[in-house]
Amino acid sequence: MTVATSRISTRIGSIAESATLAVDAKAKALKAAGRPVIGFGAGEPDFPTPDYIVEAAAAACRDPRWHRYTPAGGLPELREAIAAKTARDSGYQVQAAQVMVANGGKQALYNAFATLLDPGDEVLLPAPYWTTYPESIRLAGGVPVAVTADETTGYRVSVAQLEAARTPRTKVLVFVSPSNPTGAVYAPEEVAQIGRWAAEQGLWVVTDEIYEHLVYGSSRFASMPALVPELADRCVVVNGVAKTYAMTGWRVGWLIGPTDVVKAATNLQSHATSNVANVSQVAALAAVTGDLSAVAEMRSAFDRRRHAITGILDGIDGVTCPLPEGAFYVFPSVRGVLGRRIAGRTPASSAELAELILDEAEVAVVPGEAFGAPGYLRLSYALGDDDLREGATRIAELLG
Repeated sequence: MTVATSRISTRIGSIAESATLAVDAKAKALKAAGRPVIGFGAGEPDFPTPDYIVEAAAAACRDPRWHRYTPAGGLPELREAIAAKTARDSGYQVQAAQVMVANGGKQALYNAFATLLDPGDEVLLPAPYWTTYPESIRLAGGVPVAVTADETTGYRVSVAQLEAARTPRTKVLVFVSPSNPTGAVYAPEEVAQIGRWAAEQGLWVVTDEIYEHLVYGSSRFASMPALVPELADRCVVVNGVAKTYAMTGWRVGWLIGPTDVVKAATNLQSHATSNVANVSQVAALAAVTGDLSAVAEMRSAFDRRRHAITGILDGIDGVTCPLPEGAFYVFPSVRGVLGRRIAGRTPASSAELAELILDEAEVAVVPGEAFGAPGYLRLSYALGDDDLREGATRIAELLG
């Protein structure tokens, strides 16, 4: 007798597709089919990569030394430059030996979780969270434990909430500021308070600083290990060039941590992918050693766009859209819209509402279910001003 078995392993079969990439792919497919779809799905700056970075990559293509394998943990000169950039931008002093270069922030995150977690270890995950965090944690054998905040607290969790969720199995806290998907930014004193609590409890912290340069108004970015030095030996920082330099497609991220963690993560990467593409690493070297004038220009545009989209969405009856303080996302509550008759349909969830908006207004948004927050939508405002206003206006007219 033949026993039926699944063709796909349980571990891989349990992974959910990236909701943001799925929405972006659907929007692009509809546009390719001739429909006037406006996509708010992917967190991808609409600016080109700065010319000086592209020129460095072009020169690297012609240089035979970059046509061969290089160290799995990253080019030595890039690791040195990342250490220097980290000190410059956040005040966190590290050595090159504490840096590992990965194929984007996602691989850096997975490498960090895989290196730190044993099966059953719990990870405190403030929600709403970026859709990839829980999947990476589960892939590494960990158990994500959501700690939920909402718009009434600016989407920021408190030490009291974290302590209430902590158990003897808790090993890691994920900390993200500025936040994807909410745009929340923790004040430096809040960052320090959470960091001191984590250090006192003997927890590890994986902190994602990919949006460090995208803060607005009076908000300030603060790096947890810089503010709480006693945490540094149990802290892994994840970052990359994607958002700051409009380099999402170049796939260069990194993790910074204690040397034993970096060595172990590098061993993992040596078997998974070997080195990051050398041309991309040379481009990243040009980026992190250059000035920040390009990001200043982008930040000015994002600042203008966050006000524009918030003003339109917050004016819709039943929608509450806080003004984000960082990153390039708005995360409006649409709970006041659910259950309302719209275009002959009555959406009962934010997932159903997102589907309705795509069908009727031809605007792609990501439902809050993907971020552990039913009843919300995420919209990226990293797209052109005209498309942003047109897309938000279509939503307002449909829901109005």
